[in-house]
Amino acid sequence: MRNIRLVIEYDGSKYHGWQFQSNAHSVQQELAMAIKKLTGESVIPDGAGRTDAGVHALGQVASFMTKSSIPAERFAPALNSILSSGISVLRSEQVDPDFNPRFSAKGKHYCYLILNRAQRSPLWEKRAWHIRETLDHDAMKKAAQYLTGTHYFKAFCASGHQNKTFDRTITHSSWQFKDGILRYDTMGNAFLYNMVRIMVGTMVDIGRGRFPPEIILEAFKTGDRNTLGMTAPAAGLYLVEVFY
Repeated sequence: MRNIRLVIEYDGSKYHGWQFQSNAHSVQQELAMAIKKLTGESVIPDGAGRTDAGVHALGQVASFMTKSSIPAERFAPALNSILSSGISVLRSEQVDPDFNPRFSAKGKHYCYLILNRAQRSPLWEKRAWHIRETLDHDAMKKAAQYLTGTHYFKAFCASGHQNKTFDRTITHSSWQFKDGILRYDTMGNAFLYNMVRIMVGTMVDIGRGRFPPEIILEAFKTGDRNTLGMTAPAAGLYLVEVFY
């Protein structure tokens, strides 16, 4: 048996998230169907993260065990000949049998895109969060800086989670503002359920003047989700890279 690692890009608007579901089409399901068609094997590929419905990926990582003799690097083009236009395998390689995309990961990089202008855009509709009003960029930058470091992020975790610990380390947190597109990038050792979307939603509410940037520091102390801003829509979130 060989362990094959895939780096995958997909349009999250075409799927109901990563995880296999009995009543909805998922990335994991489509990938499993393509592998079966290619190799004849019924496998459920493991993923580095269970992205929600609407969330995109530029560098999702998955792996699966196979008895197939197909050269590892050939799995990418072979699977792409089967997969729909919403997903593409960027590269494939053989890795150690004990490699697991989720548990072997050392960290992740996410970005979030906001279209900040008066009128909506049909091109960005499922790619970014459309916000019409003017935002305070300086306040959002200050809030982003507060998020770096090791903190108690329970307030940034949505209900329905299965987490037992809430301490996480954020190594990078920054905003870029250019031509009406706001891009937030964050990197960390691990992220809680909806954590990035809550971070972004809170910083947008800070940019709207609803909260001061220091609300971030208070949330670390209280762990109370109700003290923070909204959860940003899924459409603007991208899993950029997984680090090993």
